[in-house]
Amino acid sequence: MDRPYTLGIDQGSSGSRALVLDADGRALGYGYQSVPRHYPRPGWVEQRHDEIAGSVATSIHEAMAHAQVRANQVAAIGITTQRDTVFAWDAATLQPIGNAITWQDLRTVALVEEVNLSPLAGQRRERLGQFPGAYASAMHMAWRMRHDPAFRAAADAGRLQVSLAAGWIVRALGASYDHALDYSLMQAMTVFDFRYKRLWDEWIEYLDIPRAALPRAVPTNHAFGEIELTDAFGGRALVPVLAMITDQQAALFGHDCRRRGEAACTHGTASFVNVVVGSEPPPQGTPKVYLGWELGGVPTYCLEADTTVTGAVIRWMQEQMGWIARSADLGPLAASVPDSAGVVFAPAFTGFGVPLEDRTARGTLLGLTLDTSPAHIARAFLESIGYQLRDILDCMRAEAGLDIQELKIGGGISASELACQLQADVLGIPVRRSSEAETGVRAAALLAGLGAGVWPQFDALPPLGGESRLFEPDWSQSEREARLAHWHRAVERARGWA
Repeated sequence: MDRPYTLGIDQGSSGSRALVLDADGRALGYGYQSVPRHYPRPGWVEQRHDEIAGSVATSIHEAMAHAQVRANQVAAIGITTQRDTVFAWDAATLQPIGNAITWQDLRTVALVEEVNLSPLAGQRRERLGQFPGAYASAMHMAWRMRHDPAFRAAADAGRLQVSLAAGWIVRALGASYDHALDYSLMQAMTVFDFRYKRLWDEWIEYLDIPRAALPRAVPTNHAFGEIELTDAFGGRALVPVLAMITDQQAALFGHDCRRRGEAACTHGTASFVNVVVGSEPPPQGTPKVYLGWELGGVPTYCLEADTTVTGAVIRWMQEQMGWIARSADLGPLAASVPDSAGVVFAPAFTGFGVPLEDRTARGTLLGLTLDTSPAHIARAFLESIGYQLRDILDCMRAEAGLDIQELKIGGGISASELACQLQADVLGIPVRRSSEAETGVRAAALLAGLGAGVWPQFDALPPLGGESRLFEPDWSQSEREARLAHWHRAVERARGWA
C-alpha cells in the first residue's frame, strides 16, 4: 500500500497524545502535550476549547516529526477521548460557547438529586448502561440549558452543536466534518440507549437537552471528516478520520482484549477494569455495560467498573502525609517491609464502587500498632488494590457468567513489581504487564487502519508489541481466601460512615 501509516490521537483530561504506527503495528513516533484545567469557582472544573485543540495539534506535530513520516503517507486517523466532558460551539461561526464542564465538576449535584425523583430514574441503568451522576454529560448539558444564557440562546436559535472532545477536535482542526460520534462515545454522553443504538428521547426531553445539537450515532469505523497534517519535510495532506472510540474501551482493545472473558485494568486516578462480554448485551447488573466497538456490523459489549481511587490515594500519601516524594517511591517503600504486619487499608476516600456501591464508606486503617510505619501502610494499600479488583472480577463472573483467566494491566502503579505481584496473589490468576504503555492511542491507530484497509480484517491486526511480564500467583488458595475474608471484615467497618 502507498500510504501504510496510521495516526492515533488520545485526548484525555490531563493531556493529549498522538502515535504513528506502521503497517506492522510498530510505533514510529509519539507526542504528548499536557492540558490545563480551570477552577472558576469551588467545585467547578472546566477546560478551554482552544487549549484542547492546541494540545492535540502539538502532539500530532511532535509524533509526525519523531516518525519522520510524510503527511501523504498517513492513510487514516483514529481518535479516542475522555468521556463526559462536553464541548459546545456555534455551528455557523465555529466559535466555542463557554468552557467545557469536565467529569470532575460538582456543580450538578443538586440537579442529580432532583433527577433521582423523576419518573425516568428507575430506567437509567438499563437504558444508559450506567448511573448518570454529577460527572455525566447529560447533567452538564441540562445544567447549561438552565444557567448558561449563551448556551440556551444558541440552542433556541438552532445554532448549537455539542460533542465530546473527539468531535471538537475534528471540527476545530478539520478541513471537513461530519457531526457524528461512534456508539461508545455517544453512550458516554449519557443520552444514548445503547441496547437499541438510538437516543433516549424521553430522557432528552425531560432534561430539556436540544436534540438537534447532538451528534449522530455511527459505528466505530466511519468517515468523520478530514484533518490536514503537516510533516517535517514541509508537506501537507488531508487525511480522513476513520475511527472513534471512548478511552477505557480503547485501552481494552489496545491490550488485544477482544474475545469474551478477556480483561484489562488501567491504573490511573482510579483503576478501571474492563472485560469483554461478546456480541450480545448482558442484562444490566452492578457493573456498567458499554457498547465498546462495532466492526463489520458486529458489536462488542463489555463490562466496566472502577476502584474509585488509586492514584488519588498515592497523591494523598505524597502531598498530605509526606510519606513519599513522588509516586514512583511508593513501590520501593512498600517493598521495604516483608508484609503489612496485620494492617488493612480500606481506601474508601470517596466510598466504594462495584460491587458495594456504597458512597457513604470512608477510608479506614485497621490493625495499627506502635510498630506500624508508613511502609506497612503503603504495602497494605497495594494489597487493597488487589482486593478491590478481586471483588470486581468476582462480581462480573457471577453476574455475566464470565470465565476470566488472566488480567492485563497498565498505567500508574503497574510500574511497581510488588503491586503487580500482589494483584496476581489476590486474584489467583496471572497478571500480564506489557512494556507498551500507550494502549488507548494504539487502539485508535489500529481502528483507523481497519477503516482504511491497512489491515484487511480484524484478525490481521498486529499484536501488542514490546516485552510483557507475567506475574503468577504465589499465595495458596487457603491463604488467599483467609486474607480476602480479613479484607471484607475491614470493608464492613468502613461502610456507612459518612
